[in-house]
Amino acid sequence: MKLVIANKNHSSWSLRPWLLLTQFGIPFEEVLIPFAQAFDDPEWKRAVSVFSPGGKVPALIDGEIQVWESLAILDHIADTCPELAIWPRDPAAKAMARSISAEMHAGFSALRSACPMNLAWVHPPKDRGAKVAADVARISTIWRDARARFGAGGPFLFGAFSAADAMFAPVTARFTGYSIPLDPVCTAYVDAVQATRGYQSWRLGALAEPWIIAEDEAQEPVITDFRPHLSRSRALS
Repeated sequence: MKLVIANKNHSSWSLRPWLLLTQFGIPFEEVLIPFAQAFDDPEWKRAVSVFSPGGKVPALIDGEIQVWESLAILDHIADTCPELAIWPRDPAAKAMARSISAEMHAGFSALRSACPMNLAWVHPPKDRGAKVAADVARISTIWRDARARFGAGGPFLFGAFSAADAMFAPVTARFTGYSIPLDPVCTAYVDAVQATRGYQSWRLGALAEPWIIAEDEAQEPVITDFRPHLSRSRALS
């Protein structure tokens, strides 16, 4: 398999299938096409469209098969590797896992807009508005419910790591990156996801990147800058 992604520091959607493949030990080739500085740069679109008809990342190439959109990629991986519990085996747990993953894929736009993923910085806590608060509350409820109903077998939403955890991994990055307070159950879950080998490997790759994406640089004070040698105005190379 060949997985086409964009910048690890900024591309939350790319993280999802990358993390799933890495956590389950599924071999794949990584193709990283850095985001363009301009949002709709035609050159970037053309480069990505070689792999993805939608002109977006991530995209998975599996022989003659092309799959794009994160959730579709996770489903394809599950179909291709039925011996692995990509989705939980229990029917009720699987139904919930797929439902909350679809909810993640389609929703929480206020959180995504106000708190773009940027693994290099940690911002101080502040009131980010009612819509963001509502997204955080709903995600917290999802996590608590999944852990209470199906999480007895491990630290993840359904015990063992699954596609649902891959879908919510970028949310954990947003929660820590923007110092969003969480209850103990959700805090423990965030810690579990971020302690995985896959997440740690992705984060190290992200911190080594030279690219700065203006749209994803929140204009507010920073508690910890993990890349002090880089200028905020550094252009894409």
